[in-house]
Order: sequence, then structure tokens, then C-alpha cells
Amino acid sequence: MAYELEFFSLTDKPALVAVSTLEWQARVLGVLDSMGYKIHVAQNHQDFINRFTQFMYQIVVIEELFDCTKPEENQALQFVQNLPMNMRRHAVIILLSDRFTTMSPMHAFAQSVHAVIASSEFNMLEPLFQRVINDNNLFLAPFRQASEQVAQSRSE
Repeated sequence: MAYELEFFSLTDKPALVAVSTLEWQARVLGVLDSMGYKIHVAQNHQDFINRFTQFMYQIVVIEELFDCTKPEENQALQFVQNLPMNMRRHAVIILLSDRFTTMSPMHAFAQSVHAVIASSEFNMLEPLFQRVINDNNLFLAPFRQASEQVAQSRSE
């Protein structure tokens, strides 16, 4: 698949969206756009994998039934679930589903994502996205500070 040549600046906030349901996709794209993200939309599983491995996305939104009819067939979600932490730590991964409770830590843990959001909660999508992003930033702050200190000590 051919891609347009795209460049990200240091101030860009890249987002990857893997959502097939058109109403859901429109809602997610509108919210991410209003939050200032530069959005890529995956067309299928292979497109998702190619894009995820080429860019460091800050937020990734995956529909449980993206490009499939059963959750077990979602290759994009399986790909993310099987990645080592050092390859996915840079991204906040959100799963959109009708099967799970919104913001349930156990459902998110079981699916190897940061958060699960049910479609019934889409009217609150922006504050939910912001909460997940803020929680992740707070959680990773000590790790990022330690990484910066190690990098600085190596450069001295």
C-alpha cells in the first residue's frame, strides 16, 4: 500500500485510529481533531501494523471489531497485545467495545490496553480520552524522569 509522504514536527501529536463502524469513526476523529491530534486512519489490519511500526503514535484507538466480525479475528488488537512493552510504551491504547464496561481496569488489563470505552459512553469521549492520557502520563512520569537522567549521565 502506498502512503503519502508525511512528516511530523516535534509539536505534532500523532494518533492512529482503527475503527470500522462509520458513526464511531466520525465521533473519534472529531474528538481527536478537537484535541489537536494529527490523525492517521488505518484501512485494515496490515495498514494498522505498517503505520504503528513506522510512527510513534501518542494515542491509538482500536475498535474491538475493526475490520472483522468477531473479536478473536482482530489482528490489529492481537498485534498490539503481543508487542513487548518497550515498543508500545509511547502510545496510550484505547479499545472501543460494546462487551466491556467503560474504564474497567480489569477489562483493560485483560485486553492489554490502557482503557476500554463502551459505545454507550461516546457522548463523553473527550473527557474519557483526556482522563486516560493524564493517568498514563502521571503513571509514567517517574520512568521518563529516570530515563532522562540516565541519558544525561551517559552523555557527560
